[in-house]
Amino acid sequence: RGLKSQNSCMLAPSNEGKQTEWAVPTAMDRSLLREFLNLDQNGKVQAEYVWIDSEYTTDGHNFDLCSKSLTLDAVPKTAADLPIWTYSGEDEGIATEVVMVPRRIYRDPFRRGNNILVLTETYLPPCEDTDEDHSGPTHWNTRNACDALMKRALAAGEEPWFGLEQEYYLLDAKTNWPLGWPTDGFPGPQGSYFCATGAAKAPGRDLVEAHYRACLYAGVQIGGINSEIAPGQWEFQVGPAVGIAAADDLWMARYLLQRVAELFMANVTFTPKPVPNWAGIGGHTNYSTASTRAPGGFETILKHCERLKSRHKEHMDAYGTDNELRLVGNDETQSFDKFSFGVGNRSASIRIPVKAASRKCGYYEDRRPAANMDPYRVMKMIVATTLFYDDVGKPVPGE
Repeated sequence: RGLKSQNSCMLAPSNEGKQTEWAVPTAMDRSLLREFLNLDQNGKVQAEYVWIDSEYTTDGHNFDLCSKSLTLDAVPKTAADLPIWTYSGEDEGIATEVVMVPRRIYRDPFRRGNNILVLTETYLPPCEDTDEDHSGPTHWNTRNACDALMKRALAAGEEPWFGLEQEYYLLDAKTNWPLGWPTDGFPGPQGSYFCATGAAKAPGRDLVEAHYRACLYAGVQIGGINSEIAPGQWEFQVGPAVGIAAADDLWMARYLLQRVAELFMANVTFTPKPVPNWAGIGGHTNYSTASTRAPGGFETILKHCERLKSRHKEHMDAYGTDNELRLVGNDETQSFDKFSFGVGNRSASIRIPVKAASRKCGYYEDRRPAANMDPYRVMKMIVATTLFYDDVGKPVPGE
């Protein structure tokens, strides 16, 4: 797993494979905090630096999204105005520093005012006897390579657009069982809860609404929300956004979701198949380029599908952990080891919207990514395969 923050406080599997609780969820009186949040800050700004701490998760449920605060003397205009910072980590038991480079600024919905959230990239510390701020990216920093490829696509005139769908389950913090489910039991048949209303159909709605408003306030380009086919299962959408911005916003939206769930004394899981024989959760990725959006772009969409078919295995390797448990050929999924595409087909690997087929241009949806996918990896793979590989999975000559 490489470097790991020493102050992680999430659930982690023990040596016996059982989950260990680092702390018992504890409710506190937030009205007391509000009294202090109204105090004047004497012109200072609180900046909460957010970083992705490892390749996946500590507990199999939540992403390793960590944060800590820094006091600034003034409101920064851009991320480049912010100081580069570090956090303490360890590599195979050896203490070291990880460098955080600010990339995006968001408004802070928890502290409000001029206070900010800062999405950062992680880098290795600089070599000795140099005046550099850092060395190369950590091995779990997938943003660096994704950003480079998005810029390459823009330079080629393609301007990739992405719309990301994030499904998740809310969990009871004490039992880690889906929110609203009977203790040690199961609710009524799935399917009756999709976009439903009512206390028995939509558990967790207040948390979901709070997250929605937090994203809007922060500046995340959130497209909407809806309940899914099982109780406690929800979805939000990010985008459409150009290039790297979609992945940045998804990561920040995930951070906000975990922070909001913390206040509501609930947990979140992104594992693709939380409960056997019940609906899995995905990270469907909608994608278009200048060529697919142009008149006659439907032919380009079909070419993209052939290229995606040629590199199906490589994509599946990058589309999330335990995804084979979700992609089993039912519940509107294609089998993990098979590839298909079709117009309006939600059981295919790639769904081409009916509107795109009728208008002969538009976007398509890659339904393979799992809910726990890394959007930087997924977006990089899609752009690389569709723009810089040929129909048999070989790099385009000269690229």
